[in-house]
Formats: sequence, C-alpha cells, structure tokens
Amino acid sequence: MPIEETDRTIASDKVEGTAVYDLDGERLGHIHNFMIDKHSGEVLYAVMSFGGFLGIGEHYHPLPWKVLKYDEERGGYVVGINKDALKDAPRFAADDFPVFDARYGAGVYGYWGVPFPW
Repeated sequence: MPIEETDRTIASDKVEGTAVYDLDGERLGHIHNFMIDKHSGEVLYAVMSFGGFLGIGEHYHPLPWKVLKYDEERGGYVVGINKDALKDAPRFAADDFPVFDARYGAGVYGYWGVPFPW
C-alpha cells in the first residue's frame, strides 16, 4: 500500500476535494485541482470550486498556493478572505478556463498581494 501522506508531503488526490474555509470558519468551497509550474515543480495555484449544485452554476477561483494554510482542526485549508470579498476575487466558469500565463498569474497574485514567481 503506497503512503499518501507524511509530515511534509501529501498525495494530490488527497488534496483535491478538501474544504476551503474563511478566517471565521465558514466553508467557501473545495479544492478542485491545482496548477503546477512545469519548470520548477512548484504548485502555483489551488483552483477552488465555489457555489453551484451538482456542477451547475459552479465557478472557480485560482488561489496562489501560498495564501492557503492547512488547519488540522478543520481538516481543510483556510484563506484570509470572507465569502463577501470573494465575489471580487479572480474567478472563471468551467466553460471559460483561462490561460494560466504570466500576465494572468501576475493579476491573480497581485489581487492576493503575493509576488508572482516568474
């Protein structure tokens, strides 16, 4: 049986589907997937699924991986924004997936106040 988690690592399939909470503990969504820089191997974004029902009306927020903190008590990730402020955060629909290039990345990272790595 493969080990899917250690004190420093976790398998991607265990992260996908993990809940994302705001600072007040309200559930915002869950990790849909993540985007990895092919050159550095660094996780650049966690794509958070938000809203909708059975995939209808759902939209996605790219979150710089560095803005997420894992909370063991909640068993999920916490991001420093509340649901109301999330409406102004970068987002996209399932049928309008963005090109995750440097220009897009700089905008997303800028919104979150994190330096874009390239």
